[in-house]
Amino acid sequence: MDFRRLLRLSAAGLAAAGLLLSGCTSDDSSSGEASPESGAPTALKKYYGQKIDWHGCGVPEFKCASLRVPLDYDRPNGTEIKLAIARKKATGPGERLGSLHVNPGGPGGSAIDYLQGYAGIGYPAPVRDRYDMVAMDPRGVARSAPVECLTGKEMDAHTQVDQTPDEPAERSLLAESFKKLAESCEKQSAELLPHVSTVEAARDMDIFRAVLRDEKLTYVGASYGTFLGATYAELFPRRVGRLVLDGAMDPSLPAEELNRDQTAGFETAFQAFAEDCAKHPDCPLGTGAPEEAGRRLTAFFKALDRKPIPTGEPRKLGESLATTGVINAMYDESAWPGLRESLSSAIDDDDGSGLLALADSYYEREGDGSYTNLMFANAAVNCLDLPPAFEKPADVDAAVPSFKEASPVFGTGLAWASLNCAYWPTNATGTPHRIEAKGAPPILVVGTTRDPATPYKWARSLAEQLSSGVLLTYNGDGHTAYGRGSDCVDTAINTYLLEGTPPKNGKKC
Repeated sequence: MDFRRLLRLSAAGLAAAGLLLSGCTSDDSSSGEASPESGAPTALKKYYGQKIDWHGCGVPEFKCASLRVPLDYDRPNGTEIKLAIARKKATGPGERLGSLHVNPGGPGGSAIDYLQGYAGIGYPAPVRDRYDMVAMDPRGVARSAPVECLTGKEMDAHTQVDQTPDEPAERSLLAESFKKLAESCEKQSAELLPHVSTVEAARDMDIFRAVLRDEKLTYVGASYGTFLGATYAELFPRRVGRLVLDGAMDPSLPAEELNRDQTAGFETAFQAFAEDCAKHPDCPLGTGAPEEAGRRLTAFFKALDRKPIPTGEPRKLGESLATTGVINAMYDESAWPGLRESLSSAIDDDDGSGLLALADSYYEREGDGSYTNLMFANAAVNCLDLPPAFEKPADVDAAVPSFKEASPVFGTGLAWASLNCAYWPTNATGTPHRIEAKGAPPILVVGTTRDPATPYKWARSLAEQLSSGVLLTYNGDGHTAYGRGSDCVDTAINTYLLEGTPPKNGKKC
């Protein structure tokens, strides 16, 4: 449950998870020549000028294809990889506005699943009428040269390791689990691991923009997708069109501070859940103050640490899986009733099936016991983008008090989970830094006041860093704001996408 594993899909992206593409049959093609404004370096002309052969892919109205990019941009004549792309063409009335790229976050979330399962059918009709809706699984993710690591059984074991170690033996087991993950990824994906950074993904996105013959990039990114979008703006400020960064990250913060901030974000979300739960007489955490609910949940977690409970299948529900299940429900307040029911079943009836299902959804565990590569790509990207939060277990020991201050409920586990990049086989190539993107047109940054995964202060910070940043605030719960029921938010974003006019900086909804 490293913060960067938690910083993953928007609520809509969770709903889209698991929608897979079937085999493709050719019925459409596009020349996809690079626009004159692409400014492609000579060594990359063959990529910017490539032709795209669009195919049907088993989902009505959507077409799929592959995009060629260099594995290593410093060696453009070396190994190539293919990235999966998808499109749903604009069919409505009005002037066509080009392509609208979408990314649901992660890192590791499939943008194609998000496009086909939500954005391409669920974004407001006026937006879909005038934009071709497009997506690319970033390098290392899903169908795009995926990072491969643990088997399903190995991943089951990894997700059940105690992340609140109470003694040296438990600390060793946790460290060994992180090492095994890293070694497995290196064994199966050694050539790819040094080349899945967000900077490289942003460069891929510019090639995609060019072959679609768009002079500017129009983009909606959620969660980690905001960092990808901001990185694009930093690299290509003159090619920025209309960028919406919803549930923003703060690129200026080091990993430890990001993790601690997010820990506090989940505490804020839990308190909101506890206040709502207390309104119901059947609340399994009592009807008192949020602090009392937190103590009860902590006691429940400790009981599971001592003795896991049945789930109706061979895996039992221990503390780690239960914590993941609770955290998953914090992303979207519509999941709170189900969380109350799952907690009641677990606490009152020793039935852990509901919380296990929430944990499995978070990890994208399939019914056959396999996993998508979400968590593998997540670690690979994040451990490359920033130096590790901690180098060794002793560093975690020193940090636990500050994490527990940020969240009495989740602090210890999230501190220890932050150890994962300490054992990663490739050194980080990125560093924390401010992103200004000087020369870019207005960029819309959206923050939700009680967002658990991307705390609101990150949105404020990113909007301030960007030379053309415009902040839109949603006073509400859950992760991200667009399409979550606020007419105020949706109208402001739609107007920006359709007319190019952002809301007034600092607008609140």
